[in-house]
Amino acid sequence: MTESAADYKAVDKDDETPSVESNEGIGLKPKVSLLNGVTVIVGSIIGSGIFVSPKGVLINAGSVGLSLIVWIACGLFSMIGAYCYAELGTSIMRSGADYAYIFEAFGAFPAFLRLWVECMIVRPCSQAIVALTFSYYVIEPLFPDCTQPSIPVTLLAVIAILVLTYVNCKDVKWATRVQDIFTYAKVLALLLIIITGFVQLGKGNLEYLQNPFQDTEMDITQVSLAFYSGLFAYNGWNYLNFVIEELKDPVKNLPKAIWISIIMVTLIYVLANVAYFSTVSPQEIKSGAAVAVMFSKRLYGILWWIMPIFVSLSTFGGVNGILFTSSRLFFVGGREGHMPQVMSFVSVNNYTPMPAVLFMGILSLFYLISSDMYALINYVSFVNWLAIGVSVLSLLYFRYTRPNMKRPIKVNLIWPILYTIGSIFLVVLPLYAKPVETGFGCLIIASGIPVYLVCVTWKKKPASLQRLFDRITTMLQKLLMVVPEDKKFG
Repeated sequence: MTESAADYKAVDKDDETPSVESNEGIGLKPKVSLLNGVTVIVGSIIGSGIFVSPKGVLINAGSVGLSLIVWIACGLFSMIGAYCYAELGTSIMRSGADYAYIFEAFGAFPAFLRLWVECMIVRPCSQAIVALTFSYYVIEPLFPDCTQPSIPVTLLAVIAILVLTYVNCKDVKWATRVQDIFTYAKVLALLLIIITGFVQLGKGNLEYLQNPFQDTEMDITQVSLAFYSGLFAYNGWNYLNFVIEELKDPVKNLPKAIWISIIMVTLIYVLANVAYFSTVSPQEIKSGAAVAVMFSKRLYGILWWIMPIFVSLSTFGGVNGILFTSSRLFFVGGREGHMPQVMSFVSVNNYTPMPAVLFMGILSLFYLISSDMYALINYVSFVNWLAIGVSVLSLLYFRYTRPNMKRPIKVNLIWPILYTIGSIFLVVLPLYAKPVETGFGCLIIASGIPVYLVCVTWKKKPASLQRLFDRITTMLQKLLMVVPEDKKFG
């Protein structure tokens, strides 16, 4: 992290809107279309969870009826958050989403802590977990009645990460095409489940829907946990904001992509759950069964194996979505001096943030050998809601401090107020429900403080140390053929 990259230029004038990086010279180019934007969001939201088992919602809601209400309510809550992010994304057109908004509103220190947790735990751990899930389901048809061997599963996860790292280094269009194709696959799989399930319902298989509110959970704490599980299934609705600088006509396409995606996902989630109940009992779902695979085994006969393949395609697209958006977060961190400066460099030939992509891919590979990455994710899960809540709070802050700021989209204040209140609840709930895990998460966040003091605020580093950093940066520039943004040639 070098001093030259650390000077953040905030927007001081009320009537000035931050602009997207110039398309001239070397820099990120706006290659993401509206369709690509939709597939980034949908592909990031829909992972393996809706296929494997929606038990988290059902087991805490108690009944089928309340679980479906929770799925709908979580979709509506996500829409409110996305609506607020549409204003933030079109007013502050810098990639990085939460990190950029927190930086702009509340300064470098809280933004760095957000980046620290995302960089060291959340993003690489999530990518490793999704890559392993991809591997498990790819080879499941080969081992239908026994446990998959661990070494081939890990090697396949390594291959998936390496392939997608290469794709994302090579070309933004390649990465968005991969996202498009695999998003179509996962939506097709869910539509197949929905159509088959509703055919079963039409045949009179209504046993599990006849008394939808039987066994409804009356403990408000348990119902709250159902909402928590449901909202985690909608994670990813803000991912397009991470790549806003590469979105074509963001003022027009960002809100369109957000609305299309979240409405589509909400409908798919609710209808898929209804379809499951045509064939799989609530008790089986609560037991943690891989519900989509069980569904396919009972209804598709010898073709049951297509569902594990669809799940693997879904998770492969998820790995690509995490890599694509995370690299932009680290890219912006390098630009602002919160990560090594080379992270903000762009490939001369491909106009991709190659160092940031490689960093994300390599760090994910290291987590594949860890047995504690699931625990690490649980420790910092509440940080996601804290960051999103603070980002939406920044919208209210900007309304007060910069009333004349250009806002192509201006939401009614009731929505960010409601979302901020909901986010407070989502941050406080783990303190009550999982105090030990949350405590470990707070320690992980606090571990970023000494890193910030040494790497960011300590300006007068020894000259020998600075020369070492410069030599490493130059070496990586030559090796990867990358340069700072907007470097002009000729």
